[in-house]
Amino acid sequence: MKRLNTPIGVQQGSRILFSDFADGGQMWVGEGERETRHHITFAQPYLEAPAVMVGLSMWDMDNRTNLRADLSAANITETGFHLVFRTWGDSRIARVRADWTAMGQIRDDELWEVE
Repeated sequence: MKRLNTPIGVQQGSRILFSDFADGGQMWVGEGERETRHHITFAQPYLEAPAVMVGLSMWDMDNRTNLRADLSAANITETGFHLVFRTWGDSRIARVRADWTAMGQIRDDELWEVE
């Protein structure tokens, strides 16, 4: 459990990860393990790596194949993270949009640092 003792900052965003049906991209026509990564940069940094939650907010998938999806946040730092989408097998995924929320400690402008 993270214990937060300073002000807490919450940042949110949404990102279309791909629209592979439009141009025959790997998520739509490929098979086997496939992955796409997008770097998200926070508008303001945190004091330490925040907790990041991700979720699918839109998905468009072919119903003639198995639906397989894995969405995660990776490489989380004070300044950003990677939004990662994976699929595998014969899944055909036309497009995906993911939403994210980051929550963590931010600098308190009321506290002074004395050296």
